[in-house]
Formats: sequence, C-alpha cells, structure tokens
Amino acid sequence: MDRDAITIVSGLPRSGTSLMMSMLDAGGMEVLTDDLRTEDEDNPRGYYEFERVKEIEHDQAWLEEAKGKAVKMIAELLKHLPATYTYKVVFMRRKMEEILASQRRMLIRRGEPTDLVTDEELGAMFAGYLDRVEDWIARQPNMDVLYVSFNDLLDDPAEHVERIAQFLGRSLNVEKMASVIDSSLYRQRR
Repeated sequence: MDRDAITIVSGLPRSGTSLMMSMLDAGGMEVLTDDLRTEDEDNPRGYYEFERVKEIEHDQAWLEEAKGKAVKMIAELLKHLPATYTYKVVFMRRKMEEILASQRRMLIRRGEPTDLVTDEELGAMFAGYLDRVEDWIARQPNMDVLYVSFNDLLDDPAEHVERIAQFLGRSLNVEKMASVIDSSLYRQRR
C-alpha cells in the first residue's frame, strides 16, 4: 500500500460521494473534511466536504495534508490534480435518472429554478461528460480508479465494501462500512 497516495472520492453531484466518504470514515480511514457544510434534508448525515478542494486550480498546498487520507472532489475538478501525487480514485456511478431526480429535488428545496434545462438535455450532457472524464482518468499514470455503482452498493453492500477495502489496500472495518448504508435515505430509487 502506498501510504502517500491520496484517496479521491469523486463522481457527479448526487451520485453517492457523501455516502462513500461516510463509509470510509466509519471503516477507519482518515478523511479530510472541514465540516463547514453541515447536514441538511438532502444529506442528513453530512456532506464530508473540504472547501479548499473547490480552489484546486489555484490552491494545491492542501494536498500534502491529504496524503494517506480520503477527500471528496466532484469529477469536474479532477483535471486540476497535479501529476506530482499518486491517487486512488473511488468514482461513484448512479443511474442517471436518479441523479437528475435527486438534483431536481435539492433545487426545489433550495428555491432554485429547475426549468433552465430539461432532464433529457442534462442527462445527455452528464453522460457525455462522464465518458470524457473516464477516458481522461484512464490516461493518467498516477491514478488508479475503482468505479462503484451506488445502486449495486445499496443492493449488496457486503460484496462492494470488501472490494473497496482491497482496492485501497487498507485494513478497513468492512462491517462498519456496510452499517453506514441506510436504505431509508435512498429516496430517488428508480
């Protein structure tokens, strides 16, 4: 195991990245968060975010602190990760219609407009974007990636938590990781 590798939990918004961060935390992995964004109705167990991640294009000094830890980063920002580090990327996938429904529900709760683009248009944009990101990741010699289906994870946690621990090369408590999964929070099931 590379103790200096930085674990990046990534994916599209609303794809299960917060769940994965909470699982890694419960399993005994140190996570890099600042607790500035607190839990709410959309993520009742919290977001597990680190604000400085959003400034990765201009601020990379925090990456030293991230060595050996897990940090959450939306897929859009991955391209700004410097090649001077090694990364283990746990990339969350979720059925597109569930991502779109969850995003719409969150926008409604926040009082933000939901009619700027149709679900069909947004889904097509996201799908094309995912293809480009996955192609880019495959060409990065300093990145190993494990794709995890949010849907499959909720259907069969035991199988997937073991695979995640093996990928990370860590002795994580897989029972505690699986215990974090609460199917009652799976509200946009399609």
